[in-house]
Amino acid sequence: MIGRLSGTLLEKNPPQILLDVQGVGYEVDVPMSTFYNLPALNEKVILLTEFIVREDAHLLYGFLTQEERIAFRQLLKISGVGPKLALSVLSGLSMSDLAMAVANKDATRLTKIPGVGKKTAERLLLELQGKFVAAAGATTSVVLESAGNDIVNALLGLGYKDKEAEWAAKHLPKDVGVSDGIRQALKLLSKA
Repeated sequence: MIGRLSGTLLEKNPPQILLDVQGVGYEVDVPMSTFYNLPALNEKVILLTEFIVREDAHLLYGFLTQEERIAFRQLLKISGVGPKLALSVLSGLSMSDLAMAVANKDATRLTKIPGVGKKTAERLLLELQGKFVAAAGATTSVVLESAGNDIVNALLGLGYKDKEAEWAAKHLPKDVGVSDGIRQALKLLSKA
């Protein structure tokens, strides 16, 4: 699995870039949000990546932020959403706009993205509910860390309510593993 690349940016051909990593050129597809924030050609860049192996191709997707990569992974879990559509969603909306659209159940905003019809938009809204945590007020939102999602899902599976599970997950250390996080969350919930 290729999780991170650090190298020199050789080419920019939206949505693909060519990254030289110690003499090996990697073709990486990136969302436009990442593309616009890339440095100039022949500059150093570090990308978090998602490596996808299909029967007919090996594909590499790159992101400047962890939040984008987590959102990409969440989108891929949705039935009918492949890497191209996930990249299109991340290119069509910023992370905060996507979080706001999900929080407000705004299917119209999602249908403005190329390749997203009404049914796909509704499926995205349904599947992404609870994957974003709203920050204080109506400001931007951030994607839960994947370990946090697993902890919340485990608590929901044990019969806790959404609010209880999210509350417990918020009170855990940021770098906690899934199994330790579940144990600590259960202790917190037993004291509450």
